[in-house]
Amino acid sequence: MKFFLVSLLFISYLFADDMYKKGKQLYQKTCISCHGVDGNADVTIQLIVRPRSLKKSILTEQQSYEIIKHGAHYWGANADVMPPFESLYTEYELKSLAFYIKKEFNPNIKEKIDKLYSASNPIQKEKHTQMMQRGKKVFQRNCSWCHGHDARGNGETTKNPKQAIYPYNLRKTLLTDKQMFLYAKYGGKYWGTYKDDMPSWKRKYDDFTLKSVIFYIEETFRKENNKISL
Repeated sequence: MKFFLVSLLFISYLFADDMYKKGKQLYQKTCISCHGVDGNADVTIQLIVRPRSLKKSILTEQQSYEIIKHGAHYWGANADVMPPFESLYTEYELKSLAFYIKKEFNPNIKEKIDKLYSASNPIQKEKHTQMMQRGKKVFQRNCSWCHGHDARGNGETTKNPKQAIYPYNLRKTLLTDKQMFLYAKYGGKYWGTYKDDMPSWKRKYDDFTLKSVIFYIEETFRKENNKISL
């Protein structure tokens, strides 16, 4: 039995090592021109939306795989800068690329998310009615200006030709409610975006209010979505 377990661990190690090498090869072939050698992104590249820093990304390995496979537009991005690679690479290659990105640039993202979220104020279930009311009010007052009243990323800011802004369609985003809360609290730049179109709201709103907004979004717009778990 002991020999079997040792053999299994050794095979797992070899498999992970092969995935890492394959992922690194594909990263250098495909991703390095935008996201950089060290994952910090080349922000001088002239795209309508600059590449994100993979060292700061809030995405888990599974979520990265989904973005790489289907592209960002599939998951709610209104700027189709990150293309899908499902027709270019095999499933193993797609998973290897996501595995390499996580291991090389952001190995502790799940722990970081859990730590930040656990430090926030917990909300009791009996507060849900109050949260819906509060969340709707704040969403319509602040968030709808970019994301639209129906959360499709079509708010008033997107209609100004002099201001290039591409809010996400929140109905399609693969982020969990925990990730959405942390993204709203700390802002886009904290999580690797080049611009601060998505600001940090932690100074203006407390945890209850921000969690109320996410609760309202989840209950109103994302009842039947395809969220990818952490």
